[in-house]
Amino acid sequence: MTSRRRAATAAVALSCGAALLAGAASTGAVAAADDPDGEGDLAGKSAQQIADTALHELLAAQSLRLRTRTTGEPTQLDLTLDRAGNCAGTISKGPLGRIEIIKRGTQVWLKPDATFWKSQLPGSEGTTAADKYKDTYLHGTTKGDAILQSLADACDLKAFQKSATSHGKSSSATPSPSRTPSPTATATLTKGRPTTLEGTPVLPVVKKANGAVQTVYVAINGKHYPRKLTAEVDHETGTILLSNYDTPVSAKTPAPGDTVDISSVKELQEGQEEPNA
Repeated sequence: MTSRRRAATAAVALSCGAALLAGAASTGAVAAADDPDGEGDLAGKSAQQIADTALHELLAAQSLRLRTRTTGEPTQLDLTLDRAGNCAGTISKGPLGRIEIIKRGTQVWLKPDATFWKSQLPGSEGTTAADKYKDTYLHGTTKGDAILQSLADACDLKAFQKSATSHGKSSSATPSPSRTPSPTATATLTKGRPTTLEGTPVLPVVKKANGAVQTVYVAINGKHYPRKLTAEVDHETGTILLSNYDTPVSAKTPAPGDTVDISSVKELQEGQEEPNA
């Protein structure tokens, strides 16, 4: 069905987002903003303390919604996921199509759109598949399908949280669209000025090192969740939006009459090369 490269891209996007937050929290240089107005109880905290608090709230979350976009890569995720590995949402590959995904435990349902089918299978095969499986979910399990197992990585909040702590201890993290500069003594961590993100007041915490700029936007009111993560390197920008903290993943799954076993479409792939991602 979907390519292994596509599944890997989804997992990497999650990992990169967690690494960006951890990278900010692990920087030693601290500078406070000159104007604390509008910062709430973050006004008396250093940039380091704010980043540490945001990381703590991320690690405590039981579920959240995650959205990604990168200027150099068309793949976009919009997933609600939890620590049990359940998720629901979409994986979009821009002009190559879009897949709706639902995962509950080891069970996975995928519903590709017509554009996806036509980008995966050449000529009439793509058109035939798009017509045959219109409004139909492909169903399988992570135990019986390697590709679905790979997709499971993108649905696991616990893995995302683990990568935040592990990347914070490693200089090999990749919290950027393309590469991460090596940590140096010249890295700075500063507070920006309060702003608003999707109606929520947030305070940016900015890290600059070796030409890269990484920013974590932290909620000012209530729990200080990280709400947005950005990285700018070599004229490329990666963004992750985080919201709906601790809102459960929907337990609704497709009706049996709306599904087919994923094995029934594998013959459509035989002899076909993976599309370029």
